[in-house]
Amino acid sequence: MKLHFDLATVLQGDYGALFLHGVELTLAMAGLAWCLSLVVGILLTLIRLTNRRPATAFVATFVAYHRNVPTLVQILFWYFGISTLLPMPLQDWLNQYNGQFIFAVIAIGLCSGAYLSEDIRSGLRAISYGQYEASRALGLNFVSGMRYVILPQALRNSIPPMVNHAVVLFKNTSLAMAIGAAELTYVTRKVENETFLSFESYLIATVLYLALSLVIMLAGARIAAHYRIPGVR
Repeated sequence: MKLHFDLATVLQGDYGALFLHGVELTLAMAGLAWCLSLVVGILLTLIRLTNRRPATAFVATFVAYHRNVPTLVQILFWYFGISTLLPMPLQDWLNQYNGQFIFAVIAIGLCSGAYLSEDIRSGLRAISYGQYEASRALGLNFVSGMRYVILPQALRNSIPPMVNHAVVLFKNTSLAMAIGAAELTYVTRKVENETFLSFESYLIATVLYLALSLVIMLAGARIAAHYRIPGVR
C-alpha cells in the first residue's frame, strides 16, 4: 500500500487561510476567557474572605458546579440553554454577531475562574499573618490592604498553577467546536472533510496546538521567574 502524503494542499490557498483564521479565533477566545477567569477568580476569593455564610455558600456552590460538570456540558448549557432565556432582541444580536464565540468565552472563562479562585486562595494562605498586621499598622483598611499588600503577594504565589490553568484553558477552546465556533479544531475538521487528508489536517492542528501551548508555558515560566520571591525556589 502506497502512502500519499500531501501537506501542501492543506497549507496553501483557502485552506491555509482557514488554519490562520482558526488560530486567530482560538487565541482571541483564550485571551478573553483568561481575562474573564482572572477577574472571576479574584472576585470569588474576595467574596470568600467576607466570611458571610450566604456569600461563602454561593462561592462554594459555584466552584463545585464548575469543577464537577464537564466543560463541554457547560458550553452547551450556555449556548442551547441560557441563551433561550435572554430577550429576543439580544438573541438576534448574538446570532448576528458570533454568539458561539461569546458563549464559549463566558463558559470557559467562568469554569477556569472557579479553578483560579482555589489557586489564589492557596496563595493567600501562604502569606504570613504578619503581612496582614503590617497593612493595618500602616493605617490601611481591609480593601486597601488587600489591594496594595496582600493580593499582589497572593497572585505572585499563585503564578505557577495559574500558568498550568492558562494552558488548560487554551486547550479547552477546542470544545467550542461543538457549538460551531470556528476555532482551530473546527476549521481542521472542515479542511479534513473537504480534502479527505485526515493525517495532514490533524498533523497541522497538533503542531499548532503544541507550539502555542509551549509558548504559553515558556511565557509563564519567564513571568514566574521575574516575580519569584527571593529565597524561595
